[in-house]
Amino acid sequence: MIDLNTNLDDAGVAIAAARAGADVVGRMYGRPLSRIDKGAGDFATAADVEAEKAILGVIRAARPDDAVLGEEGGQQGAAAAVRQWLVDPLCGTLNYAVGNMLVAVNVALRDGAAAVADPFSGEVFFTDGETARVRHAGVDTRLAPTPATRLVDVNLDPPFPSAPGFRAVDLLADAGFVERFRPRVVSTTLALAWVAAGKRAAYVTDGGDLSGSVHFAAGIALCRAAGCVVTGLDGAPLGPAGRGLVAAADAETHALLLSMISGPRPDRA
Repeated sequence: MIDLNTNLDDAGVAIAAARAGADVVGRMYGRPLSRIDKGAGDFATAADVEAEKAILGVIRAARPDDAVLGEEGGQQGAAAAVRQWLVDPLCGTLNYAVGNMLVAVNVALRDGAAAVADPFSGEVFFTDGETARVRHAGVDTRLAPTPATRLVDVNLDPPFPSAPGFRAVDLLADAGFVERFRPRVVSTTLALAWVAAGKRAAYVTDGGDLSGSVHFAAGIALCRAAGCVVTGLDGAPLGPAGRGLVAAADAETHALLLSMISGPRPDRA
């Protein structure tokens, strides 16, 4: 159990909340789970719902005046609250539902601290908004992004709002990409934490403004605090007019990916 009577700072609250959700996700793994249809092939499971309840319990106990935007429960708390937590209790629901352990529990204070918990490795990646670390077996280690793996995680899940201008499958077929990188598809934003930790060289996804997304906010915060280069698909800063996400371990990798996303493609002419 997590003692919330210790005046936790925001990073501590994010860690405690993410751990609480991860405990539920780990405990319910492998059980027959009811599904809640969201339409267009999307769904939640009972584990998503129960994990969000556990996360909300931590936030409400530690920060009762803050608002929360949850993937399953929507907007909760005072509408006039200055602070808002963004919660994705189980990122990778389809993976989880079919017995794949590649999932993440995401908790982020908007424009502040954040944590991403891996329920099965026991790792909790977190940031106080300035530095980024991973906690494992009681030891905190500073995150050090690097492109050394040459592994780029590409989100292939629909929708694809930028098509036909940008399609992730086209990036995978680009001759320059094939020469320089190796693709991975884990279908969870745990991959963003892996970019911050040096387990991935970069992460690419289509989409609109993802900076305030419950799915992406925690991973983006980690990458920024770790020193990664984070922009939209067009290289512009994330924001209301944003389009998708490119998070790279270093400037060179980021520039190479942007050139493949936006530049001419003679190999497919």
